[in-house]
Amino acid sequence: MSVKVGKKIIGEGEPVYVIAEIGINHNGSLELAKKLIDGAVFAGCDAVKFQKRTPELCVPKDQWHLERDTPWGRISYIEYRHKVEFGYDEYAEIDRYCKAKGIDWFASAWDEQAVDFLEEFEPVMYKIASASLTDDKLLARIKSTGRPVMLSTGMSTIEEVDRAVNYLGKNNLLIAQSTSSYPCKLEELNLRVIGTYKKRYPEIPIGYSGHETGLAPSLAAVALGAVFIERHITLDRAMWGTDQAASVEIGGMYRLVKDIRDIEKALGDGVKRVYESELKSKTKLRRSG
Repeated sequence: MSVKVGKKIIGEGEPVYVIAEIGINHNGSLELAKKLIDGAVFAGCDAVKFQKRTPELCVPKDQWHLERDTPWGRISYIEYRHKVEFGYDEYAEIDRYCKAKGIDWFASAWDEQAVDFLEEFEPVMYKIASASLTDDKLLARIKSTGRPVMLSTGMSTIEEVDRAVNYLGKNNLLIAQSTSSYPCKLEELNLRVIGTYKKRYPEIPIGYSGHETGLAPSLAAVALGAVFIERHITLDRAMWGTDQAASVEIGGMYRLVKDIRDIEKALGDGVKRVYESELKSKTKLRRSG
């Protein structure tokens, strides 16, 4: 029940692996991306994650020319998708910067061409976004890299999850409970699915990818046995962008990581014992025994 990702192990008995998803919260700015990487390092996260798309392959053609208001003015949707995509030079700098900062990075690849692009940087793993869970061609291309895979399971039935797991194979696979709404209502997080997955896929490390506001559900996920946690990170939840409102600001990410480490200590090993610190109270308070 463990997977080696970079120099770390994700699985039972290991420290919870915390992923700060930058996604497209950088709004096409490498400078902003670096500030978010710095924030993740400050918070104590293990990795940052980006998203990589080939817009012409990922945006349905009937949406290409729909106009929308953006920081670059009113432009077509396909233009907007290009504005928030980093190219080779930006990812080369991200790769260099993360190595210098001592933090892992990887990305969710949304199409096969994006996988080919990312392979040049030898990422520590790939994420399959919830929207891509049924994309067999993409799953096959990612599987062919031989790298660890994190499978997010929002907007998916249990039958669809089973099919993807069978297709990918259980080796080097991580599964994340997730609900694909941004931000997500508390009553739709369904954290107990973590336990369902742990019973259904005992060979696979199970984690949680959250889109809620606040930190409590992510902490509860750890208490329920999640061995990795992914949350979007932002400099300011009021910034422009579709994912900002469901993101965690740097101070919140710092608290999240700190509280996760406290929970790890507090959970213990499940063996009931009397601690030396209790002996004085035992002598003072017990009437017998």
